[in-house]
Order: sequence, then C-alpha cells, then structure tokens
Amino acid sequence: MTVASSPMRARAEVQTLRDRVDAALKDLVSPNDPKTLYDPVRYILHNGGKRLRPILLLLTARAYGASEDDALPAALAVEVFHNFTLVHDDVMDHADERRGRPTVHVKWDESTAILCGDYLMGLSYDLLARSVPRKAAPLVARFQEMVVRLCEGQALDKEFESRSDVTIHEYLDMVDRKTGALLQASLELGGMLGGADGEALTVLSEVGQKTGRAFQIMDDLLDLTARDERWGKAIGGDLVEGKKTYILLRAIELSEGENRAWLFRIIEENGLTPDLLDEARERMERSGVLEEARAEVLRYSADALDDAEMLPDSHAADTLRWLLRRMQERMH
Repeated sequence: MTVASSPMRARAEVQTLRDRVDAALKDLVSPNDPKTLYDPVRYILHNGGKRLRPILLLLTARAYGASEDDALPAALAVEVFHNFTLVHDDVMDHADERRGRPTVHVKWDESTAILCGDYLMGLSYDLLARSVPRKAAPLVARFQEMVVRLCEGQALDKEFESRSDVTIHEYLDMVDRKTGALLQASLELGGMLGGADGEALTVLSEVGQKTGRAFQIMDDLLDLTARDERWGKAIGGDLVEGKKTYILLRAIELSEGENRAWLFRIIEENGLTPDLLDEARERMERSGVLEEARAEVLRYSADALDDAEMLPDSHAADTLRWLLRRMQERMH
C-alpha cells in the first residue's frame, strides 16, 4: 500500500500544498505605492480559497517526476490568473460579493478592478516564465491556448444573455471553455513540467474537461438548492438575473405545456423576482431536472476519476485521485 493511499496522509499532503501556495501568494506583492493598485491586488491574493488548480498542477507535476520547487511558479501562475478572471467576471456580471466579501469593484470601483485584473494577468505570465527555463516556451504557448479558450467562453456566456434559443450542447461547449479550460491547463502544465508524453497530456485534458463540467453543473444546481452559508452567494441569483444555466435550459427541455411556458418566461423577461424562487424550484423539481443534474455531476466526476487511473503509479498520483474523489463527494 502506498503512503498516499491513506486518506489521512492524502488530506495532510493536500493541506501542506495549500499552505505553501497561500504563503507564496502572500509574498508575491509587497506593500508598494500606489496603494490604489497594490491594496486591491493583495486583497485578492490574500483571500484564501481551495487553491484547487495549483494543487492539481503540483500533484500532476510530481506524478510525472518534476520537483515541487520547479512546479511552484507555474502553480502560482494558474492561481493568479484564476483570480484575475474572477475580478473581471465580477465587473462584467455586476456581482457584489465573492467568497462572502465585497468584490473589488464594490470595495473600490470598476476602474480599480480592471487595473487590478490587468496586473494579475501580467503577473501570471511572469510567474509562468520563471518555471523550468528550457520548457518556458511550450508552457507559455499552452497557457495562451487556455487564455484564448477562456476568453471565448466568457464571450459566449455574454452572447447567451441576448439569445432565447441557447441549447444544452452550446451551453456545455461554453463551459468547456470558460470553466474547463483552466482546469485542463493546470493538469497539462503539470504534466509538461514532468515530461508527460502526448497521450498522457490528452488523458489529463480529459480529466480537466470532465471535472469542469461536473463543477459547473454543480454550481448551477447549488445556486438553486444550496443551504450552506459557505455557498457565499445569494440563493437563486442566476434565476433572478435570467442567466442561461444548465438547470434552467434543461428544465425547459424537459417540461411541457404551462410549466414549460412559465419557465421560458424567465428567459423572455430576463429573470424573475425573488418572491417567485420557491415556485421556480418546485416547478424544476417536478420537471426532474434537479435529479438529472445530480446524476450528470456524478457521471462526469466518475469519468474523470476513471481517466485519472491512467496516471503513473506514484504517491502524488494517489493523492491527486484522492482529491478528485473528495471533489466528487462534495458534489453529492
């Protein structure tokens, strides 16, 4: 039995990696002037979080033989870039809170948030370039592919706001770009640092894509069903804003007659009032979409775990698979 096959040891290893990432992020930016730039940057980088993407990168790199020290700059790069996307997404989505705290554009203003995001994006490329020098060019090229796909996904998400005919297929394609792209890149960059071959990188990409779909469908589901204050967002916010989520689009597909017309009005009228959330939840429950969404989350996460069995037999790979199983449990 390998060391990491013990859940207690795997949990401790993941926490150690999270602590190292947190400490390194706090050391990235000194209290420089102007404070109007660096205060919001530190506000974002010191905000904590699961640090899932950098941990996946570090574990994958180690599974393929790279050292943690060599992989750390790339791990920080994906986390800094992730936080950049959150800052700009919050501006585009007019979000007031993130992880239970005021968003940057609310605490400061939109111009500050845009500048903060710009700084974080530039910092992510700088960190990536500090990885193993001989691999910097392919790493940056793969990173840029991710940036393009993620921007495409965000553009599609905004485009969907003005369309009433978005299909589930189109929605999942958007998710693969906006949510899955960074997870895929995190795993692939880790593999590249460790010298993984093309076939292995394809497998890692599949793990990232399926995990991204599971994550997004679960987020869409929790928007309507969460009861835990750690959710950190207003329940039903997506429906109030009229966002085309997996839950809403699929509920319309599954419904007929008056129920379908009622749900479709959420799209036609660009959202519903908070007092109608309970009725919307009941109608969606009757359509079967909540049960189906839970099943889809489990299917995608189980497929990702199956693919991850193809990673090299190592302690790091065992811990990575343990982490994916923990993510799956969170999605139940």
